[in-house]
Amino acid sequence: MSGASSSFPYRLVATDLDGTLLRDDHSVSARTREALTAATAAGAAHIVVTGRAVPWTRPILEDLGYQGLAVCGQGAQVYDAGAGRLLTSVTLDRQLAGVALAKIEAEVGPLHLAASRDGLDGEVLVGPGYDVIGKLPATPFTDASDLWAAPLNKLYIQHPELTSDELAAAAMRTAGGFVTVVMAGEGIVELLPLGLSKATGLSLAARRLGVKAAETIAFGDMPNDIPMFAWSGHGVAMANAHGDLRVVADEVTASNEDDGIAVVLERLLS
Repeated sequence: MSGASSSFPYRLVATDLDGTLLRDDHSVSARTREALTAATAAGAAHIVVTGRAVPWTRPILEDLGYQGLAVCGQGAQVYDAGAGRLLTSVTLDRQLAGVALAKIEAEVGPLHLAASRDGLDGEVLVGPGYDVIGKLPATPFTDASDLWAAPLNKLYIQHPELTSDELAAAAMRTAGGFVTVVMAGEGIVELLPLGLSKATGLSLAARRLGVKAAETIAFGDMPNDIPMFAWSGHGVAMANAHGDLRVVADEVTASNEDDGIAVVLERLLS
């Protein structure tokens, strides 16, 4: 493969964060850190590709000592961690998002809402009834007008009764012509700018790095990783991955708790 080290067949290692690179306690194991260090020493770049927007991603990158590019917000943001600046940022058309919400609620009833504001320090606004997964910083809101007061990169939706798979399916069916709908984890269904995916941001970042899709190995665990797998040369699902991702993966590795990324990288490096 052009430009790849003879000891490692890929020039780019793309990893999701939650459920993939991160263990369930949101840490990165020493074994996985060492495997990524060895892959980069062999000539590959490591790039984080996450659904988290930059403010929710930055603490993880700082803990890793990460200085490269990161794709955040489901592909909406390409972030230069070393320089601390956004290189690209795609925002949600708030009028279309409002139409999409109305259509979804007409189908399934009232939703619980949260929204991620655009920018390096964009806060996540959380409405009544919305359950934030994990201990991530968020700002409560009660006035719906606050939701639309500044540019957004995504909306989060939850339903009091439907599962995330059921809600995502209903949202795609009723509003898929207005927004992109992704299921990024149990309790995490998101409305994004139409046509946006992790593959969008990853392709932009790879172009900056001079790396081709065929030279990329990607790791993930949820349906929002499907476009990234489709774009990459090789897609690896974690053992804990959603069934929809497992069926399109090129291989399935161990779980995020059992160093699944390291298992594959060590094999490729040996």
